[in-house]
Amino acid sequence: MGKLSTHVLDTAHGRPAAGVAIELYALDAGSRTLLAQARTNAEGRCDAPLLEGDALQAGRYELVFAAGDYFAAQGVALPDPRFVDRVTIAFGVADPGQNYHVPLVVTPWSYSTYRGS
Repeated sequence: MGKLSTHVLDTAHGRPAAGVAIELYALDAGSRTLLAQARTNAEGRCDAPLLEGDALQAGRYELVFAAGDYFAAQGVALPDPRFVDRVTIAFGVADPGQNYHVPLVVTPWSYSTYRGS
């Protein structure tokens, strides 16, 4: 059975991003349903997979990371409005029997992601 996981790396400070609020949504024909909420731990990871087993279905999803709030809490001087604030990663799950790891690598000025396993 597959699972969906994530982690957040703060490359501006060279460390895992602890305390980042994360929301997971399912997307279906124009609707958006909140499936899970989590906060990263000291290692920048969630304590458990966001979805696993039968809860992980083929389909479209969004992960929303409160990156701007995280950097503000770190004391980073940010412009108003913030350049990077809420980072949304839209992705698809084609085979729910596989593991989908969707990390966020972020600074106050940039972000990237990739599919891990």
